[in-house]
Amino acid sequence: MAALGTLFWTGVRRLHCCAAARAGSPWRLQQGLAPNPSGYGPLTELPDWSYADGRPAPPMKGQLRRKAQREKFARRVVLLSQEMDAGLQAWQLKQQEKLQEEERKRKNALKPKGAQLQSPLPSQ
Repeated sequence: MAALGTLFWTGVRRLHCCAAARAGSPWRLQQGLAPNPSGYGPLTELPDWSYADGRPAPPMKGQLRRKAQREKFARRVVLLSQEMDAGLQAWQLKQQEKLQEEERKRKNALKPKGAQLQSPLPSQ
């Protein structure tokens, strides 16, 4: 019976989902690629098949999902870009108003009088 138990355990394959399963992921991230090789690329993006007469295949669910994600991301980028432009324009307007206020204060400041106003007579 003991021999049967050891035979049973030696015949079992272990499936590990550890770092070995993610081999190459840090390297791909350092290179600016997706952590998973099937994240994007021609194998993921191109259709799996086409009709014999050359017509493209209808898009699959994954392709439609990725397209929707990209459109959502593009809309977000445009929105944030517009917000940055509006913020920069508001900051520039505020800086311009600040300069105008300083100029107005300088013009309206009290003028010196008395001894400072009198210049010494030029000696002849």
